Amino acid sequence: MTRPYIILILAGLAITSGVQAQSPIESVLDDFHLAASEADYDRYFGHLAEESIFLGTDITERWTKAEFQDYARPHFSAGRGWTYVPKTRYVYAAPDGQTAWFDEILLNERFGDVRGTGTLILEEDTWRIVQYHLTLPVPNDLIGKLVEMINEQSE
Repeated sequence: MTRPYIILILAGLAITSGVQAQSPIESVLDDFHLAASEADYDRYFGHLAEESIFLGTDITERWTKAEFQDYARPHFSAGRGWTYVPKTRYVYAAPDGQTAWFDEILLNERFGDVRGTGTLILEEDTWRIVQYHLTLPVPNDLIGKLVEMINEQSE
């Protein structure tokens, strides 16, 4: 069995530090986040494949690209994007070079550290995000209390 290989490990604030991207995949991810912070609708959604799925922090947030565009359009039109600054990132590529996946820790002013994970595919020499999943990592010691709070809200 051929194993995937890691192609990049990034530590630092690539968006704000002016560091040049070290790979085409990292460039896509960095620009995806930068476009969101600049509320640049076309650039942001240009990084998503047509069949992409975006999974947000709320359990109800499972959006196709079109659904996510509908959600984001009024925010971006009003100049309100969202800012997630990469702190660490691991990117892996399949041996055939057509698929990549990643996990990253991002800093957000409201939520603090969050985790993004996802998959990219190579379409006509351009890397596109086919799935992005944004999560709030919860310390294990807090999970029981958090589950209780969620269950109380659901009742």
